[in-house]
Amino acid sequence: MSSRPRKAEASPVDPIGQRAAQSLLGYPGIMSRSIPRSAVLLAAALLGCSPRGSEENAVRRGDEAFAQGDFDEALAEYRLAVRQGADDPAIAARVAHTYAMMSRVDDAGSYYRDAAARDPSLADQAVSDLMRLAREAHAAGDRFAMATAVETALELRPGVGVGDMMLELARHYFTNGEYGRALPFYQIAMAEATDSVPEIVFEVGQAHEEIGDCEHALVFFEQFRAMVRPWERGEVDWYIGTCAFNIARELRTRTLDPEQLNRPLELINRTVEVGEPRNIQAQAWFEKGEILAELGQCEAAMEAYAQVRYADQAGSLVDRAQSRFDEIRFGTGLEHLRDGRCR
Repeated sequence: MSSRPRKAEASPVDPIGQRAAQSLLGYPGIMSRSIPRSAVLLAAALLGCSPRGSEENAVRRGDEAFAQGDFDEALAEYRLAVRQGADDPAIAARVAHTYAMMSRVDDAGSYYRDAAARDPSLADQAVSDLMRLAREAHAAGDRFAMATAVETALELRPGVGVGDMMLELARHYFTNGEYGRALPFYQIAMAEATDSVPEIVFEVGQAHEEIGDCEHALVFFEQFRAMVRPWERGEVDWYIGTCAFNIARELRTRTLDPEQLNRPLELINRTVEVGEPRNIQAQAWFEKGEILAELGQCEAAMEAYAQVRYADQAGSLVDRAQSRFDEIRFGTGLEHLRDGRCR
């Protein structure tokens, strides 16, 4: 007796595949086992090729490559996920972290900025990576990479400590002409130092002078001058004389009462004392004479005017100084004596 043909058993279908197939094929209700397995597999495959599925696959492949130390491959997969539309800041942070592992400071910082802007909780990871990169660059003598990493870290976490990189950061900005940015780092480095190093003190003075702050520059230049031996003062004397003269001239452009002239006189005296810069000594003596004359110190004013000739024998200022000298000596303009002036 022949046996009846056995009915083929339906293959098991996973629920996710069923729902996908149902959606794609338009069947209502619960998925029936009568749908061909090939249709279910097609639906599942199409689901995997959907944008979100592709992003998740790329991230998973990236994580696997990262775990194996293949950072190039991990980076390619993470960036693929981003190109496919992933907007999760954690994925941007993965890209940034991978760049950090590859010591690519600029790229790491760019992606960390984006990630932290969308999810502030990622800032701690960003700062940790960036400061590690900064320390590595510092050890390697790469000031530019060090500064770039620290700048981004400070942007994400203002006030983060930079340890023994402070002075190197200051000098990085100084040598690149960014004196305003250098000064805060110099100030902290000096505050943390047990003893002030003359070279640092001088650099701080130069930084102030470069940004037009001669008042503070003079403080540091004078401090440096007191720290070094006489034969090492040539350059700093030039700075002291220049700054003192410029401040005095600036003060003199204002309307000053006699009692307010002491500060300009003190500054001009300093320029004359250090004897630098040599090409402005005649001007300094002339300015001193002008101030003293306004203060009513006629004899001292005449002495100052007389020094102009010795400082600049052929200059045009000599005739003006002589004229002022004669006005006081021979009484020209004596009417000004009533208000305490010599001319």
